[in-house]
Amino acid sequence: MTLASQKCYTDSTSQSSSLQNFPLFLLGDAKDTLKTLQPLSIDFVLTSPPYDDLRDYEGFSFDFEAIASELFRVLKNGGVMVWIVGDSVVNGSESLSSFRQALHFKDIGFRIHDTMIYQKNNFSNPSKTRYHQVFEYMFVLSKGTPKTFNPLMDRKNVYAGHTTFGENTTRKKDGNFTKQKKRVISEFGMRYNIWKGNTSGQENMCKSIKHPATFPLWLARDHLHSWSNQNDIVLDPFCGSGTTGVACKELGRNFIGCEIESSYLDFAKERIKNTRVENGLF
Repeated sequence: MTLASQKCYTDSTSQSSSLQNFPLFLLGDAKDTLKTLQPLSIDFVLTSPPYDDLRDYEGFSFDFEAIASELFRVLKNGGVMVWIVGDSVVNGSESLSSFRQALHFKDIGFRIHDTMIYQKNNFSNPSKTRYHQVFEYMFVLSKGTPKTFNPLMDRKNVYAGHTTFGENTTRKKDGNFTKQKKRVISEFGMRYNIWKGNTSGQENMCKSIKHPATFPLWLARDHLHSWSNQNDIVLDPFCGSGTTGVACKELGRNFIGCEIESSYLDFAKERIKNTRVENGLF
């Protein structure tokens, strides 16, 4: 890997540019720093990009289409990217930037593997003309068929212990129901694609993290568990406060973070460095 003129910081004092040294931090515009990575080198991408000027990121903006192309290039075949994003309301209308981005990803070769919802336990901006907005989209994009899926089996089944009766409510094209073997319903089933949980503020991250927009650590952990395996290489092209990197350290993934603002990157580096993982993995 050639890092060209971009600044590279690793968690070692040598500041080596070798991809073997993780975590790896790349300072600069993601459309440029991503060019320094090898094609087909990333197993999983997890990020929440800045969107619709809802926050002031030290005056920086980003070239979405250029970065999207680079993300497709560096992602391995079968790799997955989770793109967490929302929309602003401008002149009484939602921007739909999220939809435009999802369609562009599909145009350049990504599959829209799933459209998930992150439902927040609270809301920050009450509205008087529409229902309170409490969610963001989580577009699960894949480069071909996903090579990894480790489903979270923590949804309590209402009918746990009951026996199914040989058919379910899934209809075939002819209108008849599909048939299944009789089975006893287990206590827990696979989670749905709407994930409800605390915001980073409710995790008390906002008080200690100097960054205008953070996403919760539980969300990063759950996606890392779902779409990657131990020792996989995980990329966050908008590293921010380093939440993806913290989750990678806890779960035994190798982390690469890109960030254009040096103060954010310095904070992320220290935050990840100071994360303690006891008794093996989190």
